Amino acid sequence: MSRKTVITCALTGSFDTPSKNPAVPVTPEQIANSALDAAKAGAAVVHIHVRDPKTTKPSMELALYQEVVDRIRDKNGDVVLNLTTGAGGRFAPDPAEPRKAGEGTTLTTPAIRMRHIEAIRPPICTLDVATMNFGETIFANTPSHLREMADRAKAAGAKPEIEVFDLGHIELAKRLIADGHLAEPPLFQICLGISYGAPATPETLIQMRDRLPKNAAWSAFGIGRTEFPMAAVAVAAGGNVRVGLEDNLYLGRGQLAPSNAALVERAATIVELLDASVASPAEAREIFGLG
Repeated sequence: MSRKTVITCALTGSFDTPSKNPAVPVTPEQIANSALDAAKAGAAVVHIHVRDPKTTKPSMELALYQEVVDRIRDKNGDVVLNLTTGAGGRFAPDPAEPRKAGEGTTLTTPAIRMRHIEAIRPPICTLDVATMNFGETIFANTPSHLREMADRAKAAGAKPEIEVFDLGHIELAKRLIADGHLAEPPLFQICLGISYGAPATPETLIQMRDRLPKNAAWSAFGIGRTEFPMAAVAVAAGGNVRVGLEDNLYLGRGQLAPSNAALVERAATIVELLDASVASPAEAREIFGLG
C-alpha cells in the first residue's frame, strides 16, 4: 500500500493578502466555507487564523474563532482543526525609544494568546518555537512564554504543532520536550522561505528533517512560488505537506489561485504522482498522534 500523506490547508493567515487576491477568505463564513471546500478537495487538517470582517486585518477575537469553528463543525465533524497561537507575538521597537513598543506591536501575554485554545479545545494548535526578524518586526516567543503556552495547550487537550523556521528552533523544541512541556511523540511543521528564516530549498528541508526527534511526525511548506516544489520534496522525504492561501496566492506563474481548494487539489496531485496517497482525517489523527 502507498504511504498516507496528510495535507494541511492554511486558510487565510495574517498578512495583507486579501488586497492581493480576492479569494483569500476574511469573514467567519468565508473562512469556514473555504475550510469545508478544502476538506472536500483532500485537506485532512485546516489551519485557522481569523480576521476583522470590517478591516480584513488579523484579529484575536474569541467570538470570531468560535464562529468559524462552529460553522465548520456544523457541516463537517471529521476535518481536523488546527488553530493558530501566533497572533500576539510581534514587537516593533519605537524608533525614538527602542525599549517601548511602536506601531505594529501586538505582543501580549501567553494567557491572552491561548484563551481561544482553552475555550474551544481544538485537537491541534500551533506553537511557534521561534524568536526572529519577521519582515520589519520581531516575532517574539521567549522560552518562558513557550513553556507557559505549551502547558496551557496540554491542559486544554490540544496537541502543539511545533512550528520551526530554522535549525536553532528545533534545538529549543527538543529542550521543551526533554523538560516535559511538550509531549511525545511530537508534531513539527518545517516552515521555509519566510523572511528571515531558513530558505526554501531541498537541502534545507532535508537538513531540518534530519535534526528532528526520531519519533516526530512532521510536515513542511514553502511560501510563494516554492509552495509546490517544497510539497514535492516533503512527500519524497517521508513527510506531510501544507498548502493554502496563507502561504501562496498563486496556482501558477501569473495565475492567482481561485481558492484554497484549488491549491489542495494541486497538492493532492503531487502526492499521488509520487506514489503516496492522501490521508483522510481519521488517518491524519493516527499519523499525528492525536488523542
